[in-house]
Amino acid sequence: MSIYHDPIRHLEYLRQSLSQDSKPIGFFISAGCPLSVQMPEGKWPLIPDVKNLTLWINNEMSANEKYVALLLEVDKAKKDRNNIEDILSFIRGLKQVSVGGKVRGFSEKDLESLESEVCKQIVRKINVELPNNQTPYHKLSKWISSIDREIPIDIFTTNYDLLLEDSLESLEIPYFDGFVGSKKSFFDLRAVENNLIPIHWTRLWKIHGSINWYQEEIQEQKKIYRSSEIKEDASHLIYPSHLKYEQSRKMPYLALIDQLNRFIRQKSSLLVLSGYSFNDEHLNDTIINALKANPSAMVLALMHDSYFIKDGIERYPKANKLALDRHNLNVWAFDKAIIGTNYGEWKKQKETEDKDLLRFITMEEEILQIRLGDFATFTDFLKMLIGNISETNKDSKDD
Repeated sequence: MSIYHDPIRHLEYLRQSLSQDSKPIGFFISAGCPLSVQMPEGKWPLIPDVKNLTLWINNEMSANEKYVALLLEVDKAKKDRNNIEDILSFIRGLKQVSVGGKVRGFSEKDLESLESEVCKQIVRKINVELPNNQTPYHKLSKWISSIDREIPIDIFTTNYDLLLEDSLESLEIPYFDGFVGSKKSFFDLRAVENNLIPIHWTRLWKIHGSINWYQEEIQEQKKIYRSSEIKEDASHLIYPSHLKYEQSRKMPYLALIDQLNRFIRQKSSLLVLSGYSFNDEHLNDTIINALKANPSAMVLALMHDSYFIKDGIERYPKANKLALDRHNLNVWAFDKAIIGTNYGEWKKQKETEDKDLLRFITMEEEILQIRLGDFATFTDFLKMLIGNISETNKDSKDD
């Protein structure tokens, strides 16, 4: 028997959930989101996806003999040379065992130099600003600021760029990212873990670091700080790898992973994932374990494009496999969805004259689609909610 999912019903549920000011609501912004920013002809994308960023870096560093030799070792280790995160993780893994000698022909100094140069190239490419104040990032920020909330919004991101900061600050929306101070802002672990933050501040958690985070050694102790400017010669704290900042809980990585875990474990929490392809096993484990511990939580993964690439080949097999086993992890592709562990196509089962919702239900080649997996479309959905939220909350409180 075929299973179908009613787009009206599920869009109504999403609208209702996002319109509550007393519900824990979070967004997980990942690598696919910058691709949604419209740019002038010849300028798109604002920031390339991981594959194209890697190809650019590989080309820029093609004259570096050590880097070329490193890519050969990446191949031998059966890692992906078209994924800069794999390359950076590989460098850091070698560096850990190179102290006092060489590994695969690289000294510790060689690996430190390669790590520094790769991070500099990443910064060169992604240190950009949003082109105007009408981008999907601004629409998300405008929605965040549309009402006073009893529970603040949490934003988690694996991206190292400053696009979220750009949009929040341009609209003068206060936020907390774990750092305090002005000259060399330091990470305040106590404020993060004990939630000692003003309630009207949005929480911004950059799980994989940022291009304006740095590490330096002071009196034989490594310190992490955030700067208001991008520094070329400093040690950039870009951390896509799964190495745990020397396994110290005082460092941001584990504290921010814990924050994601704590958020999902809140009663009736809703986390919306956008631009995330489920290729980070450590993050997947964190999300799934938190969902297992809290059946009242819901994670909604909005996936870009169709469910299948072609001929039954799934576009996001890891996401689908997890969703088929977890009732509170739902996956929405453009044309199909897994909801409550049930896989099926989108198909109207009731009619509506709600023009707001109908805008987000389209027909493409006779296939009904919900395209919220496009970050631009999803933030249009959020923008549609602005103006309706206050009335919704007023009515619910009057009841």
